[in-house]
Amino acid sequence: MCGIVGIYLKSKKFEKSLGGMLSKMLVSMESRGPDSAGFAIYNSDKNKIYKYSICLNEMSFEKFKKEIKKKVKFSSVEKNSDHIILKSIEKPNKILPILESYEKISLVGYGKSIEIFKQVGSPSNVVKKFNLANFSGTHAIGHTRMATESAITTNGSHPYSTGEDECLVHNGSLSNHNNLRRKLKKNGSKFNSENDTEVAAGYISDSLKNRNLKQTLKKGLNELDGFYTFIAGTHSGFAVLRDEIACKPAVIAETKDYVAICSEFQAMAHMPNVNNAKIFEPEPGIVYSWGK
Repeated sequence: MCGIVGIYLKSKKFEKSLGGMLSKMLVSMESRGPDSAGFAIYNSDKNKIYKYSICLNEMSFEKFKKEIKKKVKFSSVEKNSDHIILKSIEKPNKILPILESYEKISLVGYGKSIEIFKQVGSPSNVVKKFNLANFSGTHAIGHTRMATESAITTNGSHPYSTGEDECLVHNGSLSNHNNLRRKLKKNGSKFNSENDTEVAAGYISDSLKNRNLKQTLKKGLNELDGFYTFIAGTHSGFAVLRDEIACKPAVIAETKDYVAICSEFQAMAHMPNVNNAKIFEPEPGIVYSWGK
């Protein structure tokens, strides 16, 4: 049992409030996932700068900054607790091998619009640790985890990001993730944990090379065995899918200003004008998407 949440803003008037709204959703999901929590925030930056979300683990910020300065041309390195956001005009095919050469750090995501933060501990502590309430953006996805498939570590926490500006959160379990992991590795995919959700994220990234997000998730109904509710994000929006058995809960509230998704309605009871929202459970096997 885990908790998943998401907000997609249709208008700009709530962009500065996005972090505060997501904070309350994550804390409300603490009973569903007390072991770890994480979130991905997207913004509408339209520059050429790439952002690399990194967990330093046991490496000091000063040491990392001193070393990376010799290897990468960057515009800034912003510290937030034990995570940093490295900004650079250099493309991922150059930066990623450098970051992956560090054994002590964890690259948790990258892209032009996404920033990811995740850590072990209660969702309320994780929210405070990263000052989530101060974040702004266009859409966001979050997760609270009750560990079942792998260890309680940063690498075992959601969201998982296996492609540029992509991320996935998952409530459920996949039964064929080991076979699928081996297949994806042969195609060049890399994984940093034994978590089944990271395999699903890798599957989505691999499929997105030839399909859009909605087509990819629909195809996954035939290739991802198990039970799940997914929220998958890209730079322009996100999509939600429940498997065809639909034993994992989800509820959606939609107004003219936003779409909110969570495992239980109480997590979005604080949302603006939610009493007048269209509230419904997503149908099994149907992909719902917002954005391009």
